[in-house]
Amino acid sequence: MRNLFKLALSALVTLVITIPAFAYPDVNSNHWAAKQIEILTEKGVIVGYPDGTFKPDDNVSRAEFASMAIKALGQEHTTVAQPVKFNDIEPGFWAYDAIQKALYFDLISCPPEGEAFRPDDTVTRAESTTVAVNALTTEQISDLKAKEVLSKKYADVNEVPESFLIPAGKAEILNMLVTIPSADKAKIEANRPATRAEVAAILYEMMEQAKLNPNAKLAEAMRKKTGNGYVVESAFVQGSIGTIPAGAIVPVKLTKYISSQTSQPGDIYSASAPENYITKDKYILVYKGSALKGQLLDVRKGKWFVRNGVLVLDNSLLTTNNDQTVSFNGVGEVTKYRNWFMKFVRATLKGEKLNVEPEGVVYIKLLKPIKVDLTNGWILE
Repeated sequence: MRNLFKLALSALVTLVITIPAFAYPDVNSNHWAAKQIEILTEKGVIVGYPDGTFKPDDNVSRAEFASMAIKALGQEHTTVAQPVKFNDIEPGFWAYDAIQKALYFDLISCPPEGEAFRPDDTVTRAESTTVAVNALTTEQISDLKAKEVLSKKYADVNEVPESFLIPAGKAEILNMLVTIPSADKAKIEANRPATRAEVAAILYEMMEQAKLNPNAKLAEAMRKKTGNGYVVESAFVQGSIGTIPAGAIVPVKLTKYISSQTSQPGDIYSASAPENYITKDKYILVYKGSALKGQLLDVRKGKWFVRNGVLVLDNSLLTTNNDQTVSFNGVGEVTKYRNWFMKFVRATLKGEKLNVEPEGVVYIKLLKPIKVDLTNGWILE
């Protein structure tokens, strides 16, 4: 009886573990877009409503879709130098940056200066699919080829707007033209507003295809950046993420004079990365000129026959070239090179004075690991 109980308990545990957990009560495991909704939720591309539901049949605004698309492509930290002006969007609008990035990466066509973007209009199936196709490098096809491809499967090809015909054909060739499963012959329904479930499926297909064949601008943005600099020997790379582990040693260049004789514990110092911090394969982890800040942790004067000077730095912050400020915890001790004679002198007579001139370099040891997106230098917290 005891063995039977254990067997039953084991089976129950296995069942609980293997049944996938879905984040939303209104999206069960049998929903046709459950997988895509779950994955994009985990990645932070899409979110649910305050009541915990997803509302898969609701629609999505054009502004919301632009924001989701940029997140799905991992380009939310990209900077756009020359934004396009719209007569219905100001820089303070919540999705302003995402819309500008969607324009920059050629996801949406750039309208004439000063035209409306219509951020609150619902995004159509044609618009959302076109964005997904524009994110990719694809083979050119003709209208005739597009119609031929689409006619094999869809009942409403003749209703597809001319402007959407080629994007729809390309999407079908790539097996990414999303339609809700139906017993009847499928329909494209180009002008119908896309549902949240359809948007999730479209973004998922775009995200997967962009890993293989991104368009030219995305390919450059998604490329891991390389350069020369200070090699962090213990740093390692997984995919597009680089890690500087705890214990790694990196140089920092101080901006002002510090001394064991005049500085005080708690004094604030500022510094910068004197060169790029790079991996052995020359992937850039931290860019030259990134700002660092901390305070002097321990300062003791050098006194003859008493002690040598002590200068210990406690670094706390890093501001990257992306203007991102993050924790960068490390400790460094200022030391001087000594030949055998000076080692003897300082060991017996003491009294060594320590100082670092402006532009002087000190090495700090990281206390916590740092993860970096190697495509854009963004620190992942």
